[in-house]
Amino acid sequence: MNHTPRIRPVMSSALLAATLVAGAAACGESDGHPLSAPPYDAADEISVNAPDGGEKVDPDKPLEVSVDGDDGRITDVTAVDTEGRHLAGELAADGHRWHSTAPLAAGTRYTVKVSMEDDDGAPGIRTLSFATAAAKNLLKVTFGPQAGTYGVGQPVTAVLSAPVSDKASRATVERALKVRSTPAVTGSWYWVDDKTLHYRPRDYWPAKATIEVSSDLTGIKVTKALYGAPTKALKITTGDRIEAITDASEHSMTVKRNGEVINTIPVTTGKPGFSTRNGVKVVLGKEYYVRMRGESIGIAEGSDDSYDLPVYYATRVTWSGEYVHAAPWSTGSQGYANVSHGCTGMSTSEAEWFFNTVREGDIVTVVGSEGETMTPFDNGYGDWNLSWAKWQKGSALSNDATPDRVDTVRAARLRPKV
Repeated sequence: MNHTPRIRPVMSSALLAATLVAGAAACGESDGHPLSAPPYDAADEISVNAPDGGEKVDPDKPLEVSVDGDDGRITDVTAVDTEGRHLAGELAADGHRWHSTAPLAAGTRYTVKVSMEDDDGAPGIRTLSFATAAAKNLLKVTFGPQAGTYGVGQPVTAVLSAPVSDKASRATVERALKVRSTPAVTGSWYWVDDKTLHYRPRDYWPAKATIEVSSDLTGIKVTKALYGAPTKALKITTGDRIEAITDASEHSMTVKRNGEVINTIPVTTGKPGFSTRNGVKVVLGKEYYVRMRGESIGIAEGSDDSYDLPVYYATRVTWSGEYVHAAPWSTGSQGYANVSHGCTGMSTSEAEWFFNTVREGDIVTVVGSEGETMTPFDNGYGDWNLSWAKWQKGSALSNDATPDRVDTVRAARLRPKV
């Protein structure tokens, strides 16, 4: 093995200094080099089809930039509106012309910066600004629910002031609707109908999360004559993860907080012919007192199933009148038999505890019933009864975005059951 030490050449400090100085002089050489000069004012060489600060521009017309004559070429164009949104565009292969490839936003101001170089390679620049005319027909978006704290099952909603039906226009709307959660989650919008969207995560929201909803749709062209209007942002939070699971076949409700069981309650659910709906429901509201009558759900007055009762501690889970509530008249059946007309009944003390424990957006699930499964959208928030794969199909941004058109939001029918 050769252990002879390597001999490395060492440059003297004087020689090294001389080399660095020479290199610096070579790199810094600027005499006569066009790229080293500051950009000159190219206003006389660059034409833009928009008046600089003058008359407002029709947002339906594309922005066009060109170099006058055959001298020089465009190297870059940036057009940014007052919302900080960049306008997409395309530059011709010869560099003589650039045009926008997306519609201009209405009712805003753009700042345009055009860079070019002449035949000698000298850089030129032109900067201008112009305003676009306001739109006459505006699409307004209203987010829901109201600001506050909700359960982890609460969907976010967006209601449009006008219908949007075609896929491309829906995609424009959906891209502009932003939902940010801390902690972050994977979620998606679903088009319930032409004017209603719901947003939910793949799974439930995290407990103690902050959810911020906003829109970048202001001034954006949605349809031929419809532009986005400014939208009020929404901020909500979630509380603990409260889940109530009712096994109708066992006549028992188990209530969990953040995964831990905090109560087990004997209950009665819907009897044959009035079976309680299976599936995941979301608390819609709480009413200390409700008068429940059989006629409200189609039961003839005076029939064997007719009823007219004062009900307390009523927690609503469907718009058609399904509640979790106090049912002191059926305490003998609670834990043993299903005797209600579709609601989940329990003792007054347990109903009071449940009423004080849950909030809007908390999860109420029913299993083991002979009833049908809760529908996704027409009777409350049944959103979680769709698998994640089916939910994604309701997005206009999915590859096969064809919303399931089996459910449509209908007017609320307040039909309490017992």
